[in-house]
Amino acid sequence: MPCVKLPVSLTLEINPLLLVLTALALFSRLWAIQLPKAVVFDEVYYGQFLSLYMKQVFFIDESGPPFGHMMLAFGAYLGGFDGNFVWNRIGAEYSSNVPVWSLRVIPALAGSLCVPLAYLVVLELGYSHFAALGACLLLLMENSMIVQSRFMLLESVLIFFLLLAVLSYLRFHKTHNSSFRWFWLGLCGVSCAFGVGVKYMGIFTYLLLLGLAAVHTWQLIGDQTLSHGKVAVQVVVRVLALVVLPIIMYLGFFYIHLSLLYRSGPHDQMMSSAFQASLEGGLSRITQGQPLDVAFGSQVTLRTVSSKPVPCWLHSHKANYPIRYENGRGSSHQQQVTCYPFKDVNNWWIIKEPGRQSLVVSSPPRPVRHGDVIQLLHGMTSRYLNTHDVAAPMSPHSQEVSGYIDFNVSMPAQNLWRVEIVNRESDREIWKTILSEVRLLHVNSSAVLKLSGSSLPEWGFKQLEVVGDKIYKGYQQSGMWNVEEHRYGRSQEQKERELELKTPTRSDVNRSLTFMAKFFELQWKMLTVKNEESEHKYSSSPLEWITMDTNIAYWLHPSSNAQIHLIGNIVTWTIANTALVVYAVLFITYLLRRQRQVEDIPKDSWEQLVLAGVVCFGGWAVNYLPFFLMEKTLFLYHYLPALTFKILQIPIVIEHLYIHVLRSPAQRKASAGVILAVLCSVYVSYHSLSPLTYGQPALTSDQLAALRWRESWDILFRKR
Repeated sequence: MPCVKLPVSLTLEINPLLLVLTALALFSRLWAIQLPKAVVFDEVYYGQFLSLYMKQVFFIDESGPPFGHMMLAFGAYLGGFDGNFVWNRIGAEYSSNVPVWSLRVIPALAGSLCVPLAYLVVLELGYSHFAALGACLLLLMENSMIVQSRFMLLESVLIFFLLLAVLSYLRFHKTHNSSFRWFWLGLCGVSCAFGVGVKYMGIFTYLLLLGLAAVHTWQLIGDQTLSHGKVAVQVVVRVLALVVLPIIMYLGFFYIHLSLLYRSGPHDQMMSSAFQASLEGGLSRITQGQPLDVAFGSQVTLRTVSSKPVPCWLHSHKANYPIRYENGRGSSHQQQVTCYPFKDVNNWWIIKEPGRQSLVVSSPPRPVRHGDVIQLLHGMTSRYLNTHDVAAPMSPHSQEVSGYIDFNVSMPAQNLWRVEIVNRESDREIWKTILSEVRLLHVNSSAVLKLSGSSLPEWGFKQLEVVGDKIYKGYQQSGMWNVEEHRYGRSQEQKERELELKTPTRSDVNRSLTFMAKFFELQWKMLTVKNEESEHKYSSSPLEWITMDTNIAYWLHPSSNAQIHLIGNIVTWTIANTALVVYAVLFITYLLRRQRQVEDIPKDSWEQLVLAGVVCFGGWAVNYLPFFLMEKTLFLYHYLPALTFKILQIPIVIEHLYIHVLRSPAQRKASAGVILAVLCSVYVSYHSLSPLTYGQPALTSDQLAALRWRESWDILFRKR
């Protein structure tokens, strides 16, 4: 059979200008990134997670998904970092085992590649190479972008993926009849997933692109030249690439994250007992092989499902409630029952069957089921869990919960509790260790045993208040408990039982959570459990970002005036604000005049301007305006994604004015001179602020004072 030779041609286009700009960007971001060899601002925050990754210890970062941390950890792994460094303060000198260059190189590379990406985005929007060059130069000399790229921080990585997503979608939208068209759509979905995986802020640009894709898809559906089948295929592929693929990748980030971090760590107690038991060490070591079915006679610790204000265990001790509280209100003076946020022998309770005196598990064990009535006997003091019509100490609208003591007064025991398994699959579900979420309903009063959220005074040792709530409604985690530690009781006598309670359990039953169960729990914790926000010296409001009335001191040399600040190029920020206003005026003017059938510019130019507005003006708006609704501590670096899109709009507005507004050669010649003067001013501003960008050379106090161009800037001085 004769061989058939197929001609294969490969075309490679090289843009020398783009290569030069990329090289300059790499130099500006990578030059001396190992300096300073000290912890710079939020490196103290990311470094802690980095060390935990190196040691494969579980943690939770409420600020964002794990992909960005994993990228930093990958750089640390390539550099041979062992995780042994104490990230306790900004300015701490890095030890010899910390590969500083490797920790910082990935953000620096991402920040460098943002420059050529900006060039390509402007070209894809239909503007000239001169406009693309202008966008590159402005980003190249943007001091704030350089600073944020040169350290172990994630904003530059986020911006890189956002620009890549925009570029990929524009290429897909403008490319027809090409085998690479679907590649660009897939790359857009991948980039969106990476952006959201680095920081939750990435979802703003992702939603913008989804909206743009929805409009284009709607137009596609109305295209009468395409058959129904082709339209259906086009819609399905878009959904798969822009919705399904990012969701799968997002799940994949957490799968890798949870696979890597399989050891018990400092954040375990924020998670459920089942989650903790799935980690190596910690609770899994304590609970390994516990009996699965809770039975009459079981010895248990009851942990609240809620983690607010902190995870805690149902607890009692020999102290009683005071006879009268500070406000003169009386109590039962019975034994205190609280919720204690630490493991303690006084957290153990015995599940007793009413009407029987036995405190041990029978053979075979008789499991407790949904709907059964039980008594809870405190293991160390032999007091029954009780609630009655006495106002709780801190929550007088609820009932007091106590350990019942018979003082021969007319206050009978009310210590019967009905077990309600909230997450049961059947009405006769057996109460399971760790897995079952249980509500304890008081038989006499129908009150639910719950954590009130208040702390008791000194007489209650600042422990958390437990109450009986008669008006409990719905699915409230504060009223649900699960058995965390569990053993089958074998000792009827008090002294023997006390020794038994102090002895670790030893049995063998395996128990684990599925990935999806762990994912949903971790995701819920990340979205709902927030650290207490406190005012930071360098925090700022979104209004201050527009005119850069704020800055952040990232690092100060311990003995000289050398320092690094997050300060932007003030000339670029000013013209970016101007371009934003000019675009808004142009768009509204054109829109109103076109409504009156007056077309000042051709249809193609109008569509080009609208698309550029959606990408640049829209990119700025979706990455900036949501911060006005956020109740969290904000910093200037939160503005950098919005700033990037705003800078891209500058050359677009200038080129539009040059082509469609400036008519005479004299006007165009004058505008060229103005553009050149502005670029020179941008360079002067960049060069003047570069000692604060790179941390060298060290300036004198007078030189630093000369750089304080705004009174609100906090430039640091050392008096000599």
